[in-house]
Formats: sequence, C-alpha cells, structure tokens
Amino acid sequence: MKKEILKKLTAKPGQKHQVSDFDSAYTARLTKIKAREMLDQKILQMQELQSKLYAHDKYAVLVIFQAMDAAGKDGTIKHVMSGINPQGCQVFSFKQPSAEEVDHDYLWRINRSLPERGRIGIFNRSHYEEVLVTKVHPEILLNNKLPDVHVIDDINEQFWENRYRQINDYERYLTENGVVIVKFFLNLSKDEQEKRFLARLDDDSKNWKFSMSDVKERAFWDKYMEAYSDVLTFTSTEYAPWYVIPADSKWFMRYAVADILCERMLELDVHYPVLSEKAKQELADARKIFSDHIEEESKRKKEKSKKK
Repeated sequence: MKKEILKKLTAKPGQKHQVSDFDSAYTARLTKIKAREMLDQKILQMQELQSKLYAHDKYAVLVIFQAMDAAGKDGTIKHVMSGINPQGCQVFSFKQPSAEEVDHDYLWRINRSLPERGRIGIFNRSHYEEVLVTKVHPEILLNNKLPDVHVIDDINEQFWENRYRQINDYERYLTENGVVIVKFFLNLSKDEQEKRFLARLDDDSKNWKFSMSDVKERAFWDKYMEAYSDVLTFTSTEYAPWYVIPADSKWFMRYAVADILCERMLELDVHYPVLSEKAKQELADARKIFSDHIEEESKRKKEKSKKK
C-alpha cells in the first residue's frame, strides 16, 4: 500500500480525531476487480507469513476489529483470513459480560483470550467495548461492581481518562512482550448501515442476525461517533495505532485490512529456524537412510519381477 494511502487510513497518535475526518467511501481510486486481485495476492502472502510466524515462535499477532453493526466485521474476517491455517489462528467475539466476567476486572476476559506465541488472534469486538458501549450507556457500569462508582455522576471525565490510560498501559505491556497489536475501526456511514439493514431483512442467510436493538442503537449514532472519536484520539499510539478503514465498499475494506496486516507482519522479520550443524548432519543421515532403503526396495522389486 502506498504511504499516502496508509496515511489517510491511520489515526495519527497524539492528535485529536473525529470520525468525520475519515471518508467512509474512500477507495484510493481502485476498481473492484483490481482490489480483489490484490486481496488474493495478500491472502497468499499471509499464508507464508503465518507459517513463518508459527515456526519463529517469538511473536503473537492480535487483530482487533471494532465497528458499528453491519459494517462487515464477520465478512472481513472470513475473506481476509480465508487462507490461514486454522491451527494457527483463533477468533473470539466479545458480547455482554457474563456474571463470572463481571466478577473480575474488565481486562480479565481479554487476557484469557490472547493468542499464544506463533499464532494470530482475532477479536471481533474487544476491550474497547468498555469505552464505547459503556460510554454511550454509562448506566451499564452501575452493575459492574466497580469501587467508587455508585451513581451516574461518578462516571465522569476522570473515569474515562483512567480507562484510556489503563488500555494504553495494557497494550504497551503486551507489545513489549511480543504481542503485535493491529487495530481496525471499520468506518461505516449511517446511510450505508441503513441500506445493509434493509438488505439483511430480505436475506434468509442474514436476517437471523437482525434484532430490534439494532434499530434502537441507531438512535445513539452521534453518541457512538463521539465515543469512537475519543477512542481514536486517546488510544491510537505509536506501538498500537488505529487504522480507520473505509467500510462503505466491502471490497476495498477487505483489501485494505489484508494489506495492512501483511505489512505489519513483514515488519517482524519472522523466518524459519536456522538449523544447527548437528541438525543438518542428522538430516543428511536421515536422507541417506531413506535413499538407501528406497534403492534396496527398488532392487528387490526388480529381482522379484525377473523371477516371475
């Protein structure tokens, strides 16, 4: 991806951002056919990178997807990760916390789901729900057994500043311990969301996903955009920047995600282990044993054939 395109899609750390600063319909002047061709290339590249990541066994890659409903998180995961070996990849979706999860700090369930070294972990929604949904609906936090939070007024600006700091500290800790964090906000326009909801209603393969709560949440669109703007402003860091991916065109969104993910993995310089001299000698010995056995079997079969 060209630097000027990547720059358009990156929430630069240390700057104030508004979701409206990013064009949800941007396609970098690509055609659908060209984007799909490049997506196929990136999928093949990711196969090789994942294989090396697994063999290298020093890094884990954590891919975070956040978006409004109908932005295409599920479809993007399905298409971009279509070539990934399932043994080296794991996907977690985070919904409303369970009773057990509420009994722990809000990062507890996240920590339990982190990918192991050598693996790619995908979060379909994540710990950022705790500064998005809860910021739009702060009353949720009143049931989360938090110290010093007894009434809505306790959930003030200082509360949110603390949460952003906690998330940044957590992600810095993970980064310094070999977890590469790649964060995607799939930026869907309100008009496009409405079109997709209408299309979903008439599609038997998708209408089961629809809930009246989706309609109710649309009434809070502006508040969600404010919450996302704050997330981009306060949690896009040099070690874990946010990529704001235009989501009105699914074909561009999928290509952009695949391209950025490949670039971040290439930065790791992962490679297959270099064999020691002893290991190389063992391979040579094994090769000779197999070759000799094959040759002996071939001779035996020829002699048997002659006797017949």
